[in-house]
Amino acid sequence: MDRLDKIFDSFATSSLFKNKSVLQSNYSPNSILHRTEQVENIASILGPVLRGERASNLFLYGKTGTGKTLSARYVGEKIEAKIRDSRSEVGLKFLYVNCKSKKVSDTEYRIIAELISLLGESVPATGLPTDAVYSKFIDLVDKERQNVVLVLDEIDQAVKKISDNFIYTLTRINSELKNSQISLVGISNSLTFMDNLDPRVRSSLGEEEIIFPPYNALQLRDILENRAKEAFSTDVLEEGVIAKCAAYAAREHGDARRALDLLRVAGEIAVREGSDKVLLEHIDSANNKIERDKMLDIIQNEPTQFQLVLYSIMRLNERKEIDKIFTGDVYNIYQEICEQTKNEILTQRRISDILAEFDMLGIINAKVISKGRQGRTREIRLMLSPNVKEKAWGILKDSLDIK
Repeated sequence: MDRLDKIFDSFATSSLFKNKSVLQSNYSPNSILHRTEQVENIASILGPVLRGERASNLFLYGKTGTGKTLSARYVGEKIEAKIRDSRSEVGLKFLYVNCKSKKVSDTEYRIIAELISLLGESVPATGLPTDAVYSKFIDLVDKERQNVVLVLDEIDQAVKKISDNFIYTLTRINSELKNSQISLVGISNSLTFMDNLDPRVRSSLGEEEIIFPPYNALQLRDILENRAKEAFSTDVLEEGVIAKCAAYAAREHGDARRALDLLRVAGEIAVREGSDKVLLEHIDSANNKIERDKMLDIIQNEPTQFQLVLYSIMRLNERKEIDKIFTGDVYNIYQEICEQTKNEILTQRRISDILAEFDMLGIINAKVISKGRQGRTREIRLMLSPNVKEKAWGILKDSLDIK
């Protein structure tokens, strides 16, 4: 019991954190550093709703942690505040849905049900025809004169699991509305998302597009210093902690969310150890923990086909006689494992898409190389650390029921 008391006391007596929520991903800052151009562009595109006019559909894209969601929500809150302060009679609702959320990610029905819920009504979790759910949504939107802005975050995830038909349906709803108007804001981490959409969907969703480039190390440092002032007590960060966090995150494609997570987790490790400062070594420990947890979480939650492809790569990686792994090798062993586990075999093109996603997630490194007349292929290297690889084996064998 003494050991437990010691653990509890380390949390009860620690004064490292002043306000840890400032480092959480759902925190809304008063200003957004290094995104002035993007924020102003979003504001000018959505601005017409202040006059009761429909704004153009807008598409935001850039890698994870580049400020897309933060900027969209920030502008939405500012517009809503402007309408409240001016006591305008313009009706406006911002409806935000994260399409990756388990609550909505797998069916069109659930996405529309979530939008209905945000409008204060509900439909059964299942059971109604999808057309009936759409009708209810249209009736709710159109019962008063208003503009509705639908923000669909991680829209690429929904398209991957459903199809792009539901986006097209949403963009066509305005033709059925008499009193209201709907604008869409799509947010995607995939830079090539629009390339794979039906041309009709692409032209209706991408009326306006804004790119969010990755942050560089200096910009990340500014963001971290700004948040750290509010998050931590005075003089509890060892010199170089902020710079090291920024350098790690800049290496990871300029991901501000990762930089903030690193700083928060490092602080939590310092508290757990009873340290009165966040040290450079705590950043290394936090980086290892986040990397391990992130990878294992991805592997655990990806669909069966993703797990089959990853298992195929890992099997090939274990073979001593294989020097290099190419896309064709992965596809051959993938087919064998599908037959063994009685799963549907996808086309080689679809497997290439999955490999590209793994590359984006950092699970593999896939270098495109030319094979002359035989065309191009990818040379694949597995990027999982040894301790992650060991746990990944267990997760995959368990999920795929491989003995």
